[in-house]
Formats: sequence, structure tokens, C-alpha cells
Amino acid sequence: MATLSLGLNLCPSSQLFILPPNSNCLNFHKPNKPQNQGGPKLRLSAQTFSSLDFQESSVAMDSIKKPLGLNNPPGLNKNLYPPIEPYSVGFLKVSDIHTIYWEQSGNPDGHPVVFLHGGPGAGTSPNNRRFFDPEFYRIILFDQRGAGKSTPHACLENNTTWDLISDIEKLKEHLGILEWQVFGGSWGSTLALAYSQSHPEKVTGLVLRGIFLLRKKELDWFYEGGAAAIFPDAWEPFRDFIPQEERSCFIHAYSKRLNSKDLEEQIKAAKIWTNWEMMTAHLLPNEENSKRGDDENFSLAFARIENHYFVNKGFLPSETFLLDGIDKIRHITTVIVQGRYDVCCPMTSAWDLHKAWPEAQFEVVPDAGHSANEPGIAAMLVAANEKLKNKYTGK
Repeated sequence: MATLSLGLNLCPSSQLFILPPNSNCLNFHKPNKPQNQGGPKLRLSAQTFSSLDFQESSVAMDSIKKPLGLNNPPGLNKNLYPPIEPYSVGFLKVSDIHTIYWEQSGNPDGHPVVFLHGGPGAGTSPNNRRFFDPEFYRIILFDQRGAGKSTPHACLENNTTWDLISDIEKLKEHLGILEWQVFGGSWGSTLALAYSQSHPEKVTGLVLRGIFLLRKKELDWFYEGGAAAIFPDAWEPFRDFIPQEERSCFIHAYSKRLNSKDLEEQIKAAKIWTNWEMMTAHLLPNEENSKRGDDENFSLAFARIENHYFVNKGFLPSETFLLDGIDKIRHITTVIVQGRYDVCCPMTSAWDLHKAWPEAQFEVVPDAGHSANEPGIAAMLVAANEKLKNKYTGK
């Protein structure tokens, strides 16, 4: 990503900052009802879905290049599958503190795929099942520590990237699965990359959306004033909640309030933090998505856990950790889907990943923002799963 010249208030330090262990878990919880080689090339995919057949054509940034040479049959499905209900649900105790919610839907004897939700802290929703063919896939969703139906709600203690990677393995073993496809968007793409690099032999394929590499420049862009140039109306309430003297780093300023001993202050900060992200997640305003910030139960987990991970730089050993580990997973068949106008996770991160990993198929939806529910992105994600399905079946 090019150096920003927007007069941002950048966080002064990129060193690891560990929050104190006290007061990290809340007793407050309102349970939800069950519910080919060669340099990088850019492929453009229209929201009209006509180009979503992964046709063998490519457009480089400077000139027309040779085709990607992908062996993709035409006529891939791009429509979300009908809503389905889980055939089994459960809770898995993964530590002395944490218990995670999980569910399975689709074909019990199908190819396993695990869905890694975003945030961190957003939890899963029934709509997440619809990206996958239920006759082919055994669809596993779970809520990460402190999120969704997992308990304790909004708990930060023993909640790190490495804890989540351990939980994914524990869930896989609990369900008797040897290997599976991994699907993740936004923070889920971060976690999918970290998990796959830790267990490359367990991953049959990857679908990644809205790439987030958890680098300082990405956090500074979204939380320290960069994205405000595009959404000034949404930014001002986020900015104005913090006193002028604390605006040198909004992530740390919000951390102070999200970890306050006063639950009402936590909730107020959480709603404002969440509203900022919900209002910027779509190319065009999405009223339903924006209203999620008014749900204090959702916002509290979303904002507290997200801020906790960002203050601690994702608990990764270095900014380039995920890019440095690409050689471990280079062999895994992967599709990267990115909205051209993604404000939350700008395309520069997906482009950097694409350059480091040209073997992965890179699909840019030219008229989409961040959300997986954008029509063009949803269509491309379904098609990506269809592509992997055909690979598994030898079609």
C-alpha cells in the first residue's frame, strides 16, 4: 500500500501491547436464539456475473498478458444455495475458560469445509451456509472465542490467534475430520492463512475474501483517519467520541473504554466502534447491516475482541509473518476474491498477497466493497467453492 498522505494520526508504536489480564471477561451475556508460474496478473469479474465462469482471459494493470491457463469448466453455479438448517450442533470446551459453539449442515458424508468468520468477534450467521453446495459439502461453522454463541461472551482472556488455531484443530479432531477445505473472509482470511501455514497438510483448498494481513498500515488506514476521506459522515461520530487529547491513536483510546469497569461505557464505545465498520462495509448503503451496530450484545463482542486483537497486532511475531509463510501453502489450490472498492480491507493487501502467491487464482469484483453479501462477491465465492468441488471430483 502506498504511503498515505492524508494527515493521518498514526499510532506511534508498532510494538506488541498486551492488555492486563484483569477484567477481560464479562459476565454480561444475552444468549442468542439458535439460529503458470509467472508474474502476477489481475482478472476482472463483473457483477453482471457473466464473467464469473472463470473464463481464460486476464487483464494486467499495464497491458494484456497471456491467459492464466486455469483449467476451469464453464457454467459454474454462482447463485447462493437455499437456506438450510444444521443437522447437528454442539458446544466444545476448548480451555478452562472458553467453550465454542459449532454446527454442521449439508451432507454428513460430504467433503468437509470449515467457515472462519470475520471480526474477530463477529460470529457466524445462518446465511454463511449458503455459499456451499449442501449435497456435496459437509459445512462446519463455529463461533470463535467470545463471539456469537460461544462463552464467556466478549471474553478477552486467553483469546489470541494461536488459541483460535488450536481450537480449529480441536474441533476438527472432535468431529473426526482428517482434512478439510478452509473458507475465510476479512479477519477470517487472516486466520485462514495463519491456520493453513500452521497445518498445511490438513487443508485441501482455500477460499479467501477481503484480504486482511493485519499490518500497521492497514489498521492506520481504517482506524486512524485514512478511510475518513471516503466516509467522513460515518467517521465523525467515531472520532468525536474520543477527546482531542487522546486522538493520537484511536485504537488505544477505544481500548481504554472497551475495557472500562463501567459496563455502560463499554457498551457505548462498542456501539460506536461497530457502527463505523458496519457503515463502511458495503459499496452502497446497507441499512440492515448498519443496524447491527445497535445490537449491544453483538457490538460488545465485536468491538472488544476486534480491538483486543488490533491493539496486540494480531499476536503475530512480525508484520510480514503471513506473507513470509506463503511457501508453506503455495501448493494448496486457492481462490482469492477481492472487492475493488473495499474500504475496510483495501485491495492493496490482496494485491500484495497475489504478488507473493501468483499461483493462487485472483478475482477482483470491480463494483463491490467489503461485505461477503455484496452480490458480485457472493457470486464469486459460490463459484470458487464450485471450482474446488470440481477439483475434488476430478471434473
